[in-house]
Amino acid sequence: GAAFWQTISGEHGLDVSGVYNGTSDLQLERMNVYFNEASNNKYVPRAVLVDLEPGTMDAVRAGPFGQLFRPDNFVF
Repeated sequence: GAAFWQTISGEHGLDVSGVYNGTSDLQLERMNVYFNEASNNKYVPRAVLVDLEPGTMDAVRAGPFGQLFRPDNFVF
């Protein structure tokens, strides 16, 4: 899952904190399929991450794109 969000973020010009740093209008096109705009040029994934093992969620949060997600995106 984390690799997916890393790839999608890169394709849409988002950095690890969800801030748009892209260079093309094409990157903004269809952004709302995977992301919601939380504030000016900051995007968060439209996702709910579910796992029965809290350690898995901790690994995602501690990873490079962990701050991309809202805390309420995690269910365990």
